[in-house]
Amino acid sequence: MAGDVTGVRRGRPPTGRRFTGRALLGATVVAVSVAGSVPPPVHAAAPRPADRAPVAAAPALSALPASWWAAPVDTTARADEIRDEQWQLDELRAATAWQHSTGRGVTVAVIDSGVDGSHPDLAGQVLPGIDLVGGGEGADPVGHGTTVAGLIAGRRDDKRGVVGLAPDARILPVRVLDDENRYDDAIIVAKGVRWAVDNGARVINLSLGGSGDSPALAAALDYAFARDVVVVACTGNLATSSDARVWYPAREPGVIAVAGLERASDDLWLGSVTGRATVLTAPATGLVGARPGGYWRVQGTSFASPLVAATAALVRARWPQLSAGEVVNRLISTARDLGPAGRDDSFGYGLVDPVAALTTDVPAVGRNPLDDQSSPGVVGFGPAPGTAPDGRLAGAGSPPPTWPPLGSTPAGRRGRPAAGTTPAGNGCGRGRCSSSPSSPGPR
Repeated sequence: MAGDVTGVRRGRPPTGRRFTGRALLGATVVAVSVAGSVPPPVHAAAPRPADRAPVAAAPALSALPASWWAAPVDTTARADEIRDEQWQLDELRAATAWQHSTGRGVTVAVIDSGVDGSHPDLAGQVLPGIDLVGGGEGADPVGHGTTVAGLIAGRRDDKRGVVGLAPDARILPVRVLDDENRYDDAIIVAKGVRWAVDNGARVINLSLGGSGDSPALAAALDYAFARDVVVVACTGNLATSSDARVWYPAREPGVIAVAGLERASDDLWLGSVTGRATVLTAPATGLVGARPGGYWRVQGTSFASPLVAATAALVRARWPQLSAGEVVNRLISTARDLGPAGRDDSFGYGLVDPVAALTTDVPAVGRNPLDDQSSPGVVGFGPAPGTAPDGRLAGAGSPPPTWPPLGSTPAGRRGRPAAGTTPAGNGCGRGRCSSSPSSPGPR
């Protein structure tokens, strides 16, 4: 694994059976389905046991995306048991954090596969969004975005189902992944970032990525930074990438790159990509998430990232006047150090600590300490890096973006013109910042 350091603590490899076939590209997910899907809770008085709806039949395993990890569970969990399984809330001391902030008034954009706003755990939490793939609004054919959204802002008005770490934040859904959880051109993600910024997002979560850089996406991230938005992204999963570098856009300077930890431990999850760009870590395994029609068990850096995004929302809600750079500085300054002393390539600054972020006196810095002021932000846009299977450049025949080009790069940044396209690594073919089926699984 790139970025390993001597003496790093390692977790046990995840269990489960890997389904072979075409890789799931676009999102950094390793999902574990519950055999016997759990029905969503009803946010009302809990019914008597005899009145509970029967557990739905398990979906056929062949219906699951080919490269997802699936490990059937023998028990049939009730929705209220889902709440009991959310160990990450105890690990991150959510109840104590909520004494200071619940994320109220903050909008978090989930740029993903869409969000099912009708799920009982998210009803009333999801704002009108945009579908840049299918032309609809808010549909989530995959479930990935719904899981991310639930980890951020799942409701806590009863004791049932999934509750988010920032339960009073609002979700702005931006669909950029298709029904196979992939995208063919990073320009669609760049467009999603810009739309989210223009429509009120204060925090953006990107649980997707790949090995190739994208000048178009870099420019969109610059657009977000210049407009005081915190951007969080996952570092990537080794199971779905043949490139061990931290994925893009997580490695863009200024973005909070989040790696994953094993359940209830300080061990790095063996499936997590790490490297010099790693900024923070968060729980990534043994998680239970909402999905359209019920719940499932999931693991992956896709689900560590929203826990950091939710923490950013908590901070922004408590101190609305804080700039995005100050929020980033507060998160990294208060993280619980793991691994070698100080920042390292595996754990970054350490485990995100919502309570410390909300209670510690942190000196002002006046800027985003992660931004090196020299990323390839550009004026204008071009095709995302990568090539199609037939050798054509990705996006070469795509229409230009619908937004106007920036008149100049944001103040203080040394943008450079895009020099054509850059070939993507093995994990980002056709410009899909995503994964490859060549890896046998987490190492």
